[in-house]
Order: sequence, then C-alpha cells, then structure tokens
Amino acid sequence: MRRSLKWSNKVLAVGFQLLLWIAAAWLLYPLTILDSTDGTQAKEYLYRSASGIVLMVIFFGKTLTDLIYPRESSRPMALFNTLILYVYAVALASGIIFMMTRILILYGRSRKIGFMF
Repeated sequence: MRRSLKWSNKVLAVGFQLLLWIAAAWLLYPLTILDSTDGTQAKEYLYRSASGIVLMVIFFGKTLTDLIYPRESSRPMALFNTLILYVYAVALASGIIFMMTRILILYGRSRKIGFMF
C-alpha cells in the first residue's frame, strides 16, 4: 500500500511537470512563428509570451535550487545527475534568452509600423 502510494505520487508529479511544459510550449508558440505574424496581434503575443517566459524562469529557478541544494543533503549528488541538471539549466537559460530576443524583435517590428503596446 505504502509503495503504491509513493509510486502514484511520482507519477502525479511527473504528469504535473509535463503539463506545465505543455502549457509553456503553447504560450511560447507564437514566438516560433514570428516571421508570419502581423503587428495587430503583437499585444496578445506579448502577454502570452511573457507568461511562458515566467514559467521558464520558474523552471530555471527550480532547477538551480535542485542543483545547489539536493534533496538528500546527507550524501552527495551523483555526477551524472549533476551533469544532466547542469545541461538542463544551460538549455533553459539559452531558451529564455532566445525567447526574450524574439520578444524584442516583435517589439521592434511593432514600433516600425506605429503600433504601441
């Protein structure tokens, strides 16, 4: 009984994490098709993309917390786990920088056509 409860909690946690990643992907999707957008939708894309970037920043903070303060502080974290978390943190940071650059491009385009946020 206790073992199945622990397993179901892990499944629930992984499912929730995947749901958050799907939500972040949906929120950030307009930035991936930025070349085919027009300035009239820029305000909607700004708020939506900002929400997605906030989720990515939260993921980044959680990753750094897991990297600096592992759950089991009595024993050191395995090297493989540390490397995976490090690569994940670098990928998240580069994704955040990329998405912020795309938002700045969208802002620049909207200023050229006279649309202000």
